[in-house]
Amino acid sequence: MDDFLPFTRPDIDEATIAEVAAVLRSGWLTTGPRCRELEAQLSVRAGGRPVRLASSATAALEFALRIAGVGGGDEVITTALTWVATANAILAVGATPVFVDIDPRTRLLDLQRVPAAITPRTKAILPVDLAGLPLDREALYELAQRYGLRVIEDAAQAQGAQWQGRELGSFGDLTVFSFHPNKNITTGEGGCLVMNTAEEARAFELWRLQGVERAPDGTYDCVLPGGKANLTDIAAAIGLGQLRRLDELNARRRVLAQRYFACWPHAELGPHWQLPPADFTNSNWHMFQVLLPAAQASQRPALLAQLKELGIGAGVHYPAVHTLSLYRSQGWQPTDLPHTLDVAARILTLPLFPAMPDAAVERVCAALVTATQTWRAA
Repeated sequence: MDDFLPFTRPDIDEATIAEVAAVLRSGWLTTGPRCRELEAQLSVRAGGRPVRLASSATAALEFALRIAGVGGGDEVITTALTWVATANAILAVGATPVFVDIDPRTRLLDLQRVPAAITPRTKAILPVDLAGLPLDREALYELAQRYGLRVIEDAAQAQGAQWQGRELGSFGDLTVFSFHPNKNITTGEGGCLVMNTAEEARAFELWRLQGVERAPDGTYDCVLPGGKANLTDIAAAIGLGQLRRLDELNARRRVLAQRYFACWPHAELGPHWQLPPADFTNSNWHMFQVLLPAAQASQRPALLAQLKELGIGAGVHYPAVHTLSLYRSQGWQPTDLPHTLDVAARILTLPLFPAMPDAAVERVCAALVTATQTWRAA
């Protein structure tokens, strides 16, 4: 339908489209000057720390783990309320993901539960800033320092988010951002890693392009079994245009999130729906996620279908990773993480993107009221 409202949509302006056209006309399409420019501008936002691009945030996560020295026999503590790439990257380097339950209020890794999961094999903590809400960085790094662990921040959804006035990526250990089309800024596909030293940045460069070191005479050597995960200048041109607008786009997301809180139909939907934490200081409002009443969790598929009929695109972000076949085969049981299981069964992502008009928020809320009328009648 023409007026269908998706849960997200990238916002690409005409200036960015023109920049992409200029790259296409230049004859240089793969990794080149536009990638270097984007890395430099991302580094400025990261307080001068080295930043390197990759073809996906998944690749950046894998390389971050390798740079942190994580490999076979190691364990990495993480959350199961995330896109499966978080855990898959741990498996890709030969390590074992150890899932720890979430704080049901923030929906983020419960740091108070982490010490009980630490063993002599634990090498790193890999937290996720779900929906752009940052995990408590002070508590995270105090814990990591106490146990001598590396931290790989899966900030894929948190570009431009802050912790106590400092932008994520401008401090800490290793930080991954995603530039997938549904993220706050995009390169079409892509991601990056923020690092600590020039040596780490050089290692990243080797991992992302076949482990090849080139010599001035045109020959080259292969020094490690790298992959093929470099970004193109076409993608970087999109990213440069998006990065210029990051603060503007995130400000618009905050406005829409505030509108959801103001317009939420509490009386019509009842008291058992749960809204996200109302954090308008730190979060970048990548997604607006609500929790269905526990009694209606099983009706979420029908609700999604009804909303679609009403022209509203909603989503589920995410099924709990430890309940998926691959991870069940490794011994994880759904009941191992009760809070994660409960939130994953009830979570619903509602439309929120910068080009969305204010009135669309009321439209979503009205559609929810209509779609749940049978619940209230029961």
